[in-house]
Amino acid sequence: MSAPSLERLETLSSRFVPDLVVDELCAELFASLPRSDQRRKGEVYLRGLLKAEGRKSIRNIAAHVGDRAAEQSLHHFVVSSTWDWGPVRAALARYLERALRPRAWVVQPVVISKAGTESVGVARRFVPERGQMVNSQVAFGVWAVGEEQSSPVNWRLALTDRWRESVGPLSPNVHRSELATSPLECATGAVEELRDWVGQPHRPVVFDLPDVDPAAVARRFGPAGLHFTATARGSMRVRCTDPVLPGSGNRELAAHQLLLMARTLRRPVTWLDPVTLRPRTSLVVGVRVELPQVAEPLVLFGEWTDPRGWPERCWVSDMVQAPAGALLRLAKRAQNVEHDFETVSQKVGITDFGGRSFGGWHRHTTLASAAHAVRVLTERGGER
Repeated sequence: MSAPSLERLETLSSRFVPDLVVDELCAELFASLPRSDQRRKGEVYLRGLLKAEGRKSIRNIAAHVGDRAAEQSLHHFVVSSTWDWGPVRAALARYLERALRPRAWVVQPVVISKAGTESVGVARRFVPERGQMVNSQVAFGVWAVGEEQSSPVNWRLALTDRWRESVGPLSPNVHRSELATSPLECATGAVEELRDWVGQPHRPVVFDLPDVDPAAVARRFGPAGLHFTATARGSMRVRCTDPVLPGSGNRELAAHQLLLMARTLRRPVTWLDPVTLRPRTSLVVGVRVELPQVAEPLVLFGEWTDPRGWPERCWVSDMVQAPAGALLRLAKRAQNVEHDFETVSQKVGITDFGGRSFGGWHRHTTLASAAHAVRVLTERGGER
């Protein structure tokens, strides 16, 4: 890229962007890149994600420059370059440890609709939330969640067999866990990698994955010493071991049936709505249970916003000593992620990468995650 083009892009894309935060973050993020031109392009791309108009494609980011050489250079930097996104994400994770002070990590899936079939990872999938088959990518993000705000840190892109075979031998920076074959493997691989980066084995992980069996989560995380809370279906079969419900015996029951039996033990719990930033109140109860092939004790807890009828949502956690109210507030941190994804991540282009390059998708998503971090850290205390 020519020097005038870079300078013009840096000038235009830095308008209204907090330079001090961007400068500080870029110095840490791109320290692992071996060449100064790579570090400079990384900052240019990050600023472009923050300020480019419309869809955050490489073309629109480069449009600030008005020079075809800028588009070609940035395209090569993201799509064809060999720089490893892992160390950049690790630097972002450590930066957020200090700046955001996360209380938990939240794992959530993202369905990214695509018009064509050529984008990496695209396949026809049934999406329960939409009730139909969708031509889409599915990504699993691990988010650092603070008191009120959240930021994505690590990612996995779900791959069909066809994509897995084409990606593996062509991408030098691909780690084995990035070619996982199931949602649970995608999620746990990303969490374990994040734990290695920041050294936080005791931070709780919220698995907001409705299609993943909580028993499988417990079997994977129990031996690793990572505490978790996982979304559970009301139809999931459990065995009550809680002495507060002697009438349940030692028989298997559906989770929502057991919680309904414990409804007289419900207590009101206040939690902060991430959209309105106002307190809300739910009723919650927790019951100790066993799940098949899980040695560790677990707690099932459920939530009612209307005291009548079945619980509206339920979860399973290995934090059996924690009060049910604290567990509910922890589970509710998934709503922070949903809100910040819609209001911040989408605006900085987290889902805007197109193309067949697996490395390109990860590099773009890494830089968009950094742009998200800039937004939430600089808008703290302002309107979200």
